[in-house]
Amino acid sequence: MRRVVAALFSLVVAAGSLIATPATGQAREGQPQWPEVGSARLVPLQETGPAEERLNLIIMCDGYQQDELGKCREDVDRNQAVQWSVEPFRTYRHYVNVYLLEIVSGESGVRCDPDEEGGPDPDKLTPLRLVYDDGCVDPLSRGTVYNDTVGGDDGPGGPGTALPEGTPTGDEQRTMYLEDYVAPRIGIPADADNLQTLAIFNTFTYGGIGGFHATTSGGSPQGPLISMHELGHSLGTLQDEYPYSSRPEPGPPHEDGEPDSFHHTRMSSEEMTANEAKWWRWLGEESESGGTIGAADADGHESGVYSGSNVWRPSEHSMMRWIGFPFDQVGREHMTGRLAGQRLEGEMNLRNTPEGEVPRDGVLWVETMQPAFHEVDVEWRIGGPDGDVLETADNRYLDLAELDLAPGTAVHAEVRDPVGPDGIDWVRNPSTGSGATDSGYNGPRYVQTRQWTVGSHTTGPDASTPVEFTSWTPDDQPVAHDEVVFAVTAHPRDRVLDIAWRLDGEEVQTPGTARNLDLGALDLDEGTHELTATVTDPAVTDGAPDTVAWTVDNVLPTAPRTLSDPLTTLDDGNVEHPVYFEGWDMRLEPRDDRTGYDGEPFVVGELRLNEDGWYNYFGFPEEPMPDSPFRFRQAGTEAKALIYGNLGTGGLSKAAFERNYGPDDPNGPFVPGYGTHTVEHRAIDPSGNIGRAEEYRATVLPGESPECADTVTGARSGDLVVTEGVVCLENARVSGDVTVRPGASLVVRDSSLAGRLVAEGADVVQLFGSTVHGRVDLSGTTSGITAAGTTFTGAVALTGNAQVPPNQWAERFSEFGHAYGPVLAGNSFTGRLSCTGNSAPAADFEAANDITGRASGDCADL
Repeated sequence: MRRVVAALFSLVVAAGSLIATPATGQAREGQPQWPEVGSARLVPLQETGPAEERLNLIIMCDGYQQDELGKCREDVDRNQAVQWSVEPFRTYRHYVNVYLLEIVSGESGVRCDPDEEGGPDPDKLTPLRLVYDDGCVDPLSRGTVYNDTVGGDDGPGGPGTALPEGTPTGDEQRTMYLEDYVAPRIGIPADADNLQTLAIFNTFTYGGIGGFHATTSGGSPQGPLISMHELGHSLGTLQDEYPYSSRPEPGPPHEDGEPDSFHHTRMSSEEMTANEAKWWRWLGEESESGGTIGAADADGHESGVYSGSNVWRPSEHSMMRWIGFPFDQVGREHMTGRLAGQRLEGEMNLRNTPEGEVPRDGVLWVETMQPAFHEVDVEWRIGGPDGDVLETADNRYLDLAELDLAPGTAVHAEVRDPVGPDGIDWVRNPSTGSGATDSGYNGPRYVQTRQWTVGSHTTGPDASTPVEFTSWTPDDQPVAHDEVVFAVTAHPRDRVLDIAWRLDGEEVQTPGTARNLDLGALDLDEGTHELTATVTDPAVTDGAPDTVAWTVDNVLPTAPRTLSDPLTTLDDGNVEHPVYFEGWDMRLEPRDDRTGYDGEPFVVGELRLNEDGWYNYFGFPEEPMPDSPFRFRQAGTEAKALIYGNLGTGGLSKAAFERNYGPDDPNGPFVPGYGTHTVEHRAIDPSGNIGRAEEYRATVLPGESPECADTVTGARSGDLVVTEGVVCLENARVSGDVTVRPGASLVVRDSSLAGRLVAEGADVVQLFGSTVHGRVDLSGTTSGITAAGTTFTGAVALTGNAQVPPNQWAERFSEFGHAYGPVLAGNSFTGRLSCTGNSAPAADFEAANDITGRASGDCADL
């Protein structure tokens, strides 16, 4: 059995094959030696093929001292786990080699970190010279760049941040590390078109920037999402969809001309379709990022490319608008092309029998790239590209001896990644182009053709080609339960080597020429399985076979939740349904079975609010990981002029200024998210398995419970009269009547009232998860009535009560069409329910009440 060890190794490309050698960390003469400050070593994290045939991602540690490099590896593990969980990276991960360049820094952190304890340091010098742009003067600085200013005073971090005279710049340092430590080991130039760098710097502060040489924060909760966004710039040529240039205020309106950006427009859907322009093929589709894909229409998504208005983007959210969401279909289409075509290379890689004249009894072969979750199609034709199609079931081989073709016959092969509408439907542009904005599903990033001419000569027996595998799906960690596993063999000139696939020791029935096995088609039992592929030579009976083995992970990951304590929990069938004032917290603990994994690799969590696009779970911005829960609030929570966890209009994330938008502003007005919400959550493991989504509902009500002056618990005999202050009943059982005098308040939780409940002129009356057996008469309440999850068996009369919005968000909610009176959510009424003369009709906030008696007046519509 052959295993690939992804440990401290570097790669040398020789004669088209990969040779693994220990990464000693030795540098060229004159460079510091490992682990001295400034020294480096290259650690392959994922190797799927020769560097010249792959997109190569070089991740570089900056600002990590020698004893902090373990932290860098942890930061990179989290970063890559998130990257491989997001499409199209999840599907096209085998198209990418990933290497980690560990660089020993003399100082910890990054220059001009605006959140550094004690203040930003303008003199900090790290190997790659990274610096927060204006970070020494702007507390909201987030762009992190290579410092290329030497001498003088002003540098990118602000006054006094230029590098000292004679100091190599950031660009010079990066080039040196690539030329001395990377290029000699992987075999491509440091400036190769298929090489992308990502500098990961040692800070908890949010930051990063895009380009061929992107940067991201290593320790920030959102660090992996920053790098995904920046790779959207670097690989996908996507632009920012922000409504601002400076976070605290909206950008100016976009000029009247059509923007150059392929994912921004000023055309309506009708105009876009008539002109067959930009993303017209995706209009009206449900966006992967949430909402519906639109254009410059009344219900479109206005703002983007740093303009606050007069320009429209495809989706409400996306990776390029607010990090945390995935790429929408428009962005994913372009990212897919750039991955499949090795960015600027512009072509899908394909190995094959050399074109030209071939023996009439030889074997032709093609080695295709292999996406993780679908197969690449191979079509053979006799007579050229328009010739007769052979029925070969996507076989990667064609044995000419079986066809008896005449000399001079053309044999044509087309290899196609089925990304178009007839396949996985990720690319709808039918173009044959390969440009950054015109990579169609008929173009060379997805389609390659080869042609040969049958000669008159024959081939002799090939006894020199070894019987072995030459490449295969990486086996250093388990494969997903629905992955397409591949194993490629050597290619004798005169025959096809056989592969036998076995699952848990039982042979899987496939053609002997099958180089791929679609695990998703096998309907595997839950659990961990062992898959092997063994290659043998049909011409040799006593040769030693070659075998490669994989662990198949069919134990799906989970993301158990912990919610903050609710006011009460409603009976909603099998779905948990808590009730809260103003919002709630949720902590997820993504976890997975570790069988077949080394150590404890990072497991990704995701959440989705009201079916509005999956969102990466990272805890909460500016809060320690992993113990900080995600906060859902009626209008979100502000962190550095951005809003997170918003339940109101516009989705989870917003710019802070957008919460002030009225009806005449882009996509206004902003309405806080009081009401009932559905939240789903799931996990994605390192192999790419997507766990089953769990869900719950949560109802958010306006208000708060007043602080208790007196608390009653347990059994209470006789009547209870509340004359002043706030009395709380908690797990209490009152045998008599309860009366609330003017100005006093009553809060009842998980309690039982055997008699009547009467309040006239009370300040606040609240009931949660309780039972009232007697008649209820509440009148003239001055601040509000709230009842949730409570059972009323007698008649209920609510008369002349005021419901005062408790804060600015409740006021805005009422202002924009949602005025509410008594709050009645998820209760049970078996007697008559009468509501008269209240400040507004009673509202259930989408948590329906069970009313078996008659409802009248303000409560008639409940």
